[in-house]
Amino acid sequence: MSMQTVRRLAARILGIGQSRVRIMDEEKASKAITADDVRELMGEGAVVILDEKFASTAKARKKTASKSAGRRRGPGSQKGSKFAGLSRKDRWMQQVRAQRNYLAANKVRLKEGTYPKVYKMIKGNAFKSRKNLMTYLDENQMWA
Repeated sequence: MSMQTVRRLAARILGIGQSRVRIMDEEKASKAITADDVRELMGEGAVVILDEKFASTAKARKKTASKSAGRRRGPGSQKGSKFAGLSRKDRWMQQVRAQRNYLAANKVRLKEGTYPKVYKMIKGNAFKSRKNLMTYLDENQMWA
């Protein structure tokens, strides 16, 4: 039997690819006729099965570790559009919630009638950030 046929039979018996089958003793292998003969050759070590090759995850682990340390997060590493990571609506909600929480926490320190006025200004997108809201309250002397 030809070496190609022995290789094919061994691969079929084990359910692996032909590229993983190595024939060590070609003289013995050429005498094999049936699949049982090939099984015997595998038992004797005349036909050897190579280990599976696979992609290493070492680089992936290293990359994940550096990401968790805060690396690889700059603008050059970002993929997708500007709002792919966080949509416009989600960003706006974060902003507004932060401002409303700050306003609610300092409600007792504000002058009479200031809270509802500023609350509506927040809703109307009058402030870019919480810091901007704080500056507005300071400049307009809205503290009690």
